[in-house]
Amino acid sequence: MLKWLFDRLMAFFGLLFLWPVLLVVAILIKINMPGPVFFIQQRVGKGGKLFACHKFRSMSLGHNGSSISVAGESRITPLGAKLRRYKLDELPELWDVLIGKMSFVGPRPDVPGYADKLQGEDRIILTLRPGITGPATLKYRNEEELLAQVKNPQQYNDEVIYPDKVRLNRYYAEHYSFIEDIKMIFCTVLGKHMQYNNEII
Repeated sequence: MLKWLFDRLMAFFGLLFLWPVLLVVAILIKINMPGPVFFIQQRVGKGGKLFACHKFRSMSLGHNGSSISVAGESRITPLGAKLRRYKLDELPELWDVLIGKMSFVGPRPDVPGYADKLQGEDRIILTLRPGITGPATLKYRNEEELLAQVKNPQQYNDEVIYPDKVRLNRYYAEHYSFIEDIKMIFCTVLGKHMQYNNEII
């Protein structure tokens, strides 16, 4: 109940105070990137139900790229790269938190293909609302740069990064702490690291 109330109040006040920033970003996208301002995609939410996840668009129209992103790839526009670097592309997700589809802290919302891979006890992750940030998000905050350094980004993501994210998210689900949520939010905003489950994220 505390987490639910915190999410709604913080999302409401976040949208109330950050609307000028959202407006400026929307105008910049409209001027520099012909097409829609928002990128809306079906993601897997609590209980395995699909929901429309909202982000500012950071890629060119008509690309046929992978579901994972690599720093420097051509489909990410120059403005989009800046938005992604400072996480401004994720500000519209405050709306998803306000309407109860997401939480401030939790596992990132996966596309259906990845969520379907969860087996056995790992499916406890689906009992959570997806989050804007979380332990896996903090640990892999530079994921796009990391993928840019390997020969096969898709394989590395599927065999190394994704299983580790599942491990972290499962631990989060099994050892939930509101205090840890607050720490993760502050670390996300300030760009800091923290100790979590005997490791630095």
